[in-house]
Parts: sequence; C-alpha cells; structure tokens
Amino acid sequence: MGGTMALLPPFIRASRMRTAAPRPVAGPPDDDEVLLDAPDERVAPALVAAARGEYGPAAGLLAATRRHADWESRDRYVIRLASFARCRDEWFENWRAAAPGDPDVLLVGAQLAVRRVWDSPARTELLRSASPLITAAARSDDRDPVPWRLALDHARGSRAGHRYFGELWEAAVRRSPHHHGCHVAALKYLAGAWHGSHRECFDFAERAAQDAPSDSLVQALPLRAAFTYLTDGCGPAVPRERLDAAADRTLALSARYPAADPWPAEIRNLAVYVLVRLGRQADAREQLRLTGPYVTSFPWDRVSDDPLGRFLEVRENVLRTPWAGPGRRPRNGRGDRDRSVGH
Repeated sequence: MGGTMALLPPFIRASRMRTAAPRPVAGPPDDDEVLLDAPDERVAPALVAAARGEYGPAAGLLAATRRHADWESRDRYVIRLASFARCRDEWFENWRAAAPGDPDVLLVGAQLAVRRVWDSPARTELLRSASPLITAAARSDDRDPVPWRLALDHARGSRAGHRYFGELWEAAVRRSPHHHGCHVAALKYLAGAWHGSHRECFDFAERAAQDAPSDSLVQALPLRAAFTYLTDGCGPAVPRERLDAAADRTLALSARYPAADPWPAEIRNLAVYVLVRLGRQADAREQLRLTGPYVTSFPWDRVSDDPLGRFLEVRENVLRTPWAGPGRRPRNGRGDRDRSVGH
C-alpha cells in the first residue's frame, strides 16, 4: 500500500486559478466581526432556501459544479449541504422524492448517510448500509471524484485493508489527480491513529504537493501531516526541518490567494495552529491578518469543544506577544511550546 499510495499520476491537470484582487486588510478584525464556518456567496443562498424547505437552489448549485467539472467546490458544497440536512432534512427528502436518481441527490444522500453514523460506537457495522449509496453516487457520473472521496472516508471508517483502499485511491486520482478532498481522505487513512504512520503521512503528502500545481490546495497537505503529528502524541520524532518545510510550503500557497478570502480560510487557520506550535509567531501573525474574519472549525475543534473561543484565545496570545526572533529548535520534534495552543 505504501508504494501504491506514494505514486501519483505523472500528468498535471489544469489548476483552479483564483483571479480576484486581494482586498486590503490592515489587521485582524474585532472579535464580534469574526465568522465561524461562514458559507461563501454561492452556497449561502442554497442554505437559506433549504431553511425555508426549498431545494431548488441547492439542486441548481450542485448541477452547475458537475456541469463545469468544478470538483473542489462540489466537494465543499456537498459536505455543507449534507451537514445542514443532518439537522433539517425536510428540503432534502422532498428533493430526493422528486428526483431519486439525480447524481446530486445520490451524492448528498450518501454523504449524509456516512455522517449520521460516523460518531457511533457501532460505526464499522453501520457504515455497511451506506456502501450501496456511495456506489450509486459513483455510478451516476463517472467523471466525478467526490463519491470516491466519500468511498475513501468510508473505507477508513470501516477499517478496510490497504489493498482495497489502494484500489479506491487509484480510481479517485484517475478522475482528478490533484483533488484536495481525496488527498485529505488518503492522508487520514495513513495517519498513525488509523492505518499508517507519520512517516507514511509525510512521504505521501510531500510527494503529492511536489506533483500538484503551485496554487492547488494539495500544497498544504504536508501541513496536515504536521498537524496530525503535533496532536496525536505518538510515534517516533519527525525532524523539525520537515515540519518547517511543511509550514513554508503552505505560506507560499497562502500568499497566492487574496486576503480575507473564504476559499483558503481553512489552510490559513491550520497554518496559524501549526506555526504557533512551532514558535513562529511572526508568521502566525501574518496568517491571522490574511485570514480576516473567516474562522473554520478545523483545526480548532480538534483541540477544543469551543473552536471559535479557542481561535480567539490563540489569536489574542499571538497578537499580544512581542516577536523576539525565530522560535528555538525543539528537542523532541514536537516542540516545547505546545502549551501555547494546548489540547
């Protein structure tokens, strides 16, 4: 599996380039201006309509992502719509009754089924019922990599073996070789807490980033490997240089996007967390400036039951701490500054 997971196709798909001009951001917004998991301007109307019981805007949005092969946006919107349906599903059930074979209905339904059982102690057994739904979604549009991202998540949750997971991975990257969601799903599978190790995580993440376009979110995959290493507290030490290289790669990616842009908000939030853990306060302060008002639950919900409160606490500490030069090299690879973020 290590060899299969490490190899990515040699061809490069045209990347999704952002063209919006950066908005000037003088500094981080006030606490009452910060937004947690704010929807972007495309999905927000669909969520408002869903709250009224209307599914038309959601159907139109997902149909457009499929028509334009905008797989990255499609993945985000499917997750967001399924999360909403988990709390209020009348609009979705009406949509499913009206168009039971629609590829978008099938995909949201599969995502919803997996999410509903994921936190159950009986997850491994309950996920079996979701498998046919994922298969139906994948067959409904053979171009779409998003059902394969969901299949990768399903395989991790059901503790599928490496060989089967490798087959799913190959099917996913055939459809979209640099799809961010599929890469994140694979990285989670390789984590030491699941089926792999920190070495496998970093090897896979670094190779994927090297092969991806410079503006692809896959460039931040090594930072996710670093986050996993810094938070799970197990396994052999990872050299500090490898952690810093992961952070540097993400800073270069962040600089390619406008300030206060919701699209890269999650990687900027993740960068703040990792940079603080590495003692790189000046870099963390700059990412806070670029983040603007957009706070994302991840990574803060991994270290606190109050992700917004944890972000604000970390931000306050970063902004009030005078910068005294680069952080000192940690002795154990995880750093002596763990308390600055906490668990």
